[in-house]
Amino acid sequence: MGWSYRKSIKLGPFRLNLSRGGVGHSWGNRLFRVTRTADGRRTLSVNLPGGLHWRKTLGGRH
Repeated sequence: MGWSYRKSIKLGPFRLNLSRGGVGHSWGNRLFRVTRTADGRRTLSVNLPGGLHWRKTLGGRH
């Protein structure tokens, strides 16, 4: 297994994610979050109390 790097910077409801693959960002709170990864994928996440969660990929790379 090789080395990797990942850093997340929180700015209120906005989060900037830095990794070796590039820069991604997300917006939301603990219950609802929309994410764009460094490689261009968009994901919608819903997290409910009790450990229930749902995740849907909205779009692929452009």
